[in-house]
Amino acid sequence: MTLRTKALAVHLLTATGAVFAMLAMLAAADNKYDMMFLWLVVAFFVDGIDGPLARKYEVKTNAAEFDGVLLDLVIDYLTYVFIPAFALFKSGLMSGWSGWLMIIIVTFASALYFADTRMKTKDNSFSGFPGCWNMLVLVIFALHIPWYISLVLVTFLSITMFVPLKFVHPVRTERWRVVTLPMALAWTFFAGWAAWVNFHPESWAAWGLVITSIYLLFAGIAQQIMYDGRDL
Repeated sequence: MTLRTKALAVHLLTATGAVFAMLAMLAAADNKYDMMFLWLVVAFFVDGIDGPLARKYEVKTNAAEFDGVLLDLVIDYLTYVFIPAFALFKSGLMSGWSGWLMIIIVTFASALYFADTRMKTKDNSFSGFPGCWNMLVLVIFALHIPWYISLVLVTFLSITMFVPLKFVHPVRTERWRVVTLPMALAWTFFAGWAAWVNFHPESWAAWGLVITSIYLLFAGIAQQIMYDGRDL
């Protein structure tokens, strides 16, 4: 297999995220949120491995007719933003005026953030919360968080999208990667487990999600404080 073929295969792998997004959307439309999140977890896993493969096979050089960054952003908006927000609204966990407000905040703020050319820092972390609403919404489902707390979390994280706070990239942020990458893999495992048991309240998966989510949410800010923001 030639290098060009491998590079094209990476684009094809990335594009499968759109298929998983559609499967997740269909499941959400049928109120099958366990299946929806299982498909989103699969999409999350693909998103985690296609980047390293793209850099390994130099897709920008060997398959330049396709813009991998743009393709990735389109799929990320579907799987990280659009479908989770739809599920949170349609499930009734955030309905009425709070649900409408959540839908507006999440989709509007995320569209702006995904187009922000300043989203990456010098150490390949994210500047501002990277719009990973799939992670938050899954935790809300797993812990059955009340709507008013969910609204506070959504509003707060939306604000942090445009504040110069660092959030680690599980693969590309080199500092603490020996911890961050296993934490991201553990989060993926616990997310799949939680969805598999249909968010049973007594499942240990919920606590695994809490622990890994807290690390992934605050590791970048901790680095920023400890190293005086020199990577921004």
